[in-house]
Amino acid sequence: MNINDRVLRQEERAIFSLRSLYGRYGYALYKMSKFEEYEFYIRNKDFLLSDAIITFNDPGGKLLALKPDVTLSIIRQTGDLPGRVHKVYYNENVYRVSKGTGSYKEIMQVGLECIGDIDRYHTCEVLMLAAESLRTIAPEGVLDVSHQGVITALLEASGVSAEAQQALLTYMGEKNAHEAARLCAEEGVAPALAEALNTLITTYGAPQTVLPVLRKALAGLVDDAPLNELAQVMEAFAGTPLEGMLRLDFSVTGNRKYYNGLVFKGFVPGIPESVLSGGRYDPLLRGMGRTAGALGFAVYLDRLEMLDATAEPYDVDTVLLYDDSTSPAALCKAVQTLAADGTTVVARRHKPEKMTYRRLLTIREGEVTADETDA
Repeated sequence: MNINDRVLRQEERAIFSLRSLYGRYGYALYKMSKFEEYEFYIRNKDFLLSDAIITFNDPGGKLLALKPDVTLSIIRQTGDLPGRVHKVYYNENVYRVSKGTGSYKEIMQVGLECIGDIDRYHTCEVLMLAAESLRTIAPEGVLDVSHQGVITALLEASGVSAEAQQALLTYMGEKNAHEAARLCAEEGVAPALAEALNTLITTYGAPQTVLPVLRKALAGLVDDAPLNELAQVMEAFAGTPLEGMLRLDFSVTGNRKYYNGLVFKGFVPGIPESVLSGGRYDPLLRGMGRTAGALGFAVYLDRLEMLDATAEPYDVDTVLLYDDSTSPAALCKAVQTLAADGTTVVARRHKPEKMTYRRLLTIREGEVTADETDA
């Protein structure tokens, strides 16, 4: 194992790997200030996970905010040019209220955005990079994918009120087929449409298994275009090493004001919540007066701390004890020899009390031996 794999935390290792991955596909690093004008976030607050924003006044009296989001800032800095696609990635900290503690937290994120004249290839590329990102973190990762266009088309076809549609969307996200069926019955939704909604809620699995089921359930009820797009994107993964990571899951939903295409979330073993999420968000750009298309995703590096908690509980591989009789030259040589195989080594005069280690060695007269006091 490489020494960096032992010393760096899980999220730090992910940063190095993901930045390299995105750079290889032509994504340029985007850097932003820690703060933006507060008014900018307020105008787009519906896109934010929380409207609790840390604010302060600059020396000129202007109200600023510590950035709660990166995507909005990237959109602000890009323009609409025919045939142009902006491909950027970022490694930034955002400042939000933590769901667990209810207090503000600095959250490290890595992600990418693809904005401009987007075609089907760009959609495949972004989804592929999302899957590769998961595989970088954990080879057993799973990417759950759905299509907001399919969900929206079916909800609108139901003919129920906007309020009832939102309730159905909530039940879909909760995989609550029982409450969705109850609401459909109360609202007088046509049986075929109610059954199609039930299929979206209850069907989960590999694309090659789920797509035929969805086509049958949705036939004649909604436009085929969103499902056709989903099928074409899934086809791009057929026969690749990433194919087994994909699952179709329509409990993955997004805000219909902002998402209109593929939406997805990534999961890895050992972490109960998603570590990656993203999708296509053209309506957000329309709301900001833009004509371009946009899709992207973020990896929530703070959640990878849970993986560190399950790692081997050693601060260092080897502790090497020495005393005043040991020459600096002999000590340096011994440390270099022990570290040559990639293990971590620290030299100490005394046995450390607050450090965990695999083995305790002693150097005497230039010879390294196991310490006799090591339990």
